[in-house]
Amino acid sequence: MADPAMSVSPYWELTFDADGDVDQRERDRLLSEVRQRGVGDLIVFSHGWNSQRAGATRLYSRFFAPVPRLAPKARIGYVGVIWPSMEFPDQPIPNFPRSPAAVAESTRPALDDDARHALLDAFPGKAPVIDQIARMLDQQPSQEAELEEFGRLVRTLVEVVAPGPQALFGADTLAEGVPQCEPRMFAVGRTAEVCEQFAQALAHLETPQSPGPVTEFALPNPWKGARELLRQAAYYAMKRRAGTVGERGLGPVVGRLAAVAPEVRVHLVGHSFGGRLVSFALRGLPEGVHSVKSVTLLQGAFSHYAFAARLPDDPRTGGVLQGQQNRVDGPLVCCYSHCDSALGTIYPLASRMADDDCSFAAVDIVRVLGDKWGAMGHDGVRAVPGTRSLTLAEALDSPLPDSGCVNVDVCSVVCHGGPPTGAHSDIVHPELARVVLAAGRIDRPATATASPV
Repeated sequence: MADPAMSVSPYWELTFDADGDVDQRERDRLLSEVRQRGVGDLIVFSHGWNSQRAGATRLYSRFFAPVPRLAPKARIGYVGVIWPSMEFPDQPIPNFPRSPAAVAESTRPALDDDARHALLDAFPGKAPVIDQIARMLDQQPSQEAELEEFGRLVRTLVEVVAPGPQALFGADTLAEGVPQCEPRMFAVGRTAEVCEQFAQALAHLETPQSPGPVTEFALPNPWKGARELLRQAAYYAMKRRAGTVGERGLGPVVGRLAAVAPEVRVHLVGHSFGGRLVSFALRGLPEGVHSVKSVTLLQGAFSHYAFAARLPDDPRTGGVLQGQQNRVDGPLVCCYSHCDSALGTIYPLASRMADDDCSFAAVDIVRVLGDKWGAMGHDGVRAVPGTRSLTLAEALDSPLPDSGCVNVDVCSVVCHGGPPTGAHSDIVHPELARVVLAAGRIDRPATATASPV
């Protein structure tokens, strides 16, 4: 019987904990029913960070809704991945309502109860630290030493115990096989500088740019940047968690599915950190499994060099997922949009401060995109030989390549959303559902009209 909250059927959910352990009852139900329901193609979708179950299910329902019409002859099953990704309540999502508390929260640097609870869920056992962080954001003391103390408290939230695998799950690159170090933005003595740069970046995003001369200049409140530093700590922890859940959780489940239903063609889809999750799932596939027929990344929030064998500016360093695209028996399609300001400004700024001892002036913020700190959801997969680049119209009007990496510029539809995230979550469009179907060669998609503006 179909779930009344879901637009398609058959639909299953797979719930994972922070360590990648799957809900065994949900997994076993999927494994036992997928053949009974006659599924030929299984689309597995993972949400990104900042989502709870209700919001993730609503996203899946809306994204999947046009698929039966677009591929009427296909025998499609659907899976929604649920993983603990926290939720900062002031993150705007296009076409999804914001609560009054979220609107109020976005106007000041303090934390409300919803944000505190989200942090407590994300960082269990850290209640005293989180309470002190909240007090400092509320009081905003003027001394620089207080900002450094704030940085020390935030640093305790993201510390990992060496030599465990957590560093690998959070890394974007490997230098001679060794994962990159923990983000330097949390380093001792850098908090004031980092907070000032985040505050300037946020001010740049929130203030309309005028072509005329600047008549007034004021330094942004560094405590607004401090709140962004806290968000980045949560962001980094969720980034690490996405890799963990993908490799230790979803990958092995896909492997078990291949063992019991080898005829089922699997198509992985991920939004934001969900793109990282499904990509790390490729690392977790058992040897000899070839059931993944396509991967589609929607505004992927990880390095555009993640799949590269070596970085252009450092031949000793490669992407943490180098060569994993070869585990796909079909194409790995990266949908990107320059209207995604979360990935176009905040992501590269945080990545640069995470991986570089040198600071840079606010005027450089708008120029960081083209260097090594970019995200694939903003400019596509980089430094992978043979990668094809297409517009959305080209991707929909002709067959996609049957293997390798494919970049698709989707800014014609992924273009709605205000600061600071821009169009990062503007992914509910039938055109993107058509990309998923085209990547997987699922039926023959019917002609679809453009999304309403």
